[in-house]
Amino acid sequence: MPISKHLITSLYISLLLMHLLVEAKDEEMSTNVDRAGGSSYVPRMNCAAACEARCRLASRQNLCKRACGTCCARCNCVPPGTSGNHHLCPCYEAMTTHGGRRKCP
Repeated sequence: MPISKHLITSLYISLLLMHLLVEAKDEEMSTNVDRAGGSSYVPRMNCAAACEARCRLASRQNLCKRACGTCCARCNCVPPGTSGNHHLCPCYEAMTTHGGRRKCP
């Protein structure tokens, strides 16, 4: 029973498409760059949970969580504890408001 040319062609095209999709996914993962300028893939952290823990003692929790969420989304980092420790997350520490005050809680 001979194999038709159409079957061979369709198999070849589907293998080619799968190869291109795998290459595109590998390239996407290798081009994810962290804020420090490295070229390794860094998984995104759970900003909601990290900011919930960071802001649990704040007097204005909604404001704290909103600012923390913005900083976390940009830096992919939230310092441990409820305050301080900014030196452990340099990007988080460097962000300021228009008035020159620290943006991140």
